[in-house]
Amino acid sequence: MKTIDKLLSEKMMTLVRSNSQSEGQAMADALVEAGVKVIEITLTTPGALKIIEKLLKNKDLLVGAGTVRTIKDVKKVEDVGASFIVSPDTNEDVIKATKKLKLVSMPGVSTPTEVAIAEESGADILKLFPATILGPAHLKMIREPFPNNRWCPTAGITLESIPKWFEAGADLVGLGGPLTKDGVGGVGKNVLAFRNAINEASKVVYRHEISQ
Repeated sequence: MKTIDKLLSEKMMTLVRSNSQSEGQAMADALVEAGVKVIEITLTTPGALKIIEKLLKNKDLLVGAGTVRTIKDVKKVEDVGASFIVSPDTNEDVIKATKKLKLVSMPGVSTPTEVAIAEESGADILKLFPATILGPAHLKMIREPFPNNRWCPTAGITLESIPKWFEAGADLVGLGGPLTKDGVGGVGKNVLAFRNAINEASKVVYRHEISQ
């Protein structure tokens, strides 16, 4: 399955941002143990590339890097074998470098101008960021003039807001803190809760589309 197809079919991109390599590895391992298939390690996490390399030994996982802001970082991520690049901003050079290396590009956008730049630069999926501030209504409105994009709202997603995000047009959601907030021991419970909420929201959206 292609990288984009797997991202879209999973509908949940989990991410790890930590203050140490050992903690980051522990969180990543807990997420994998909980059954996640897509995971992003942010480059602000110490030893991020080493964590990515270790995760890639699991062939069932789709592994990417987050908080990628420079062309140099794109190359480092490609060198260790990650499949997708996630950024907090809309950087044309980073997007183009990502596509040149045949990786999936997911830049952060929040305004129509940024969406246009990302689209023209070849981005594959648009990360609506920060989702908690912008809200589902923002996604619904910004999709109208840019109808052919795939969307991944990230940051501040809650269980209660999941139905609203998918109804507004999200193709998948980015989840970090909501899954890891209770420590390693709480990851499994949180992953299951969000997985169930996403599955139910997707069914509702599908039924709505079929009925139209």
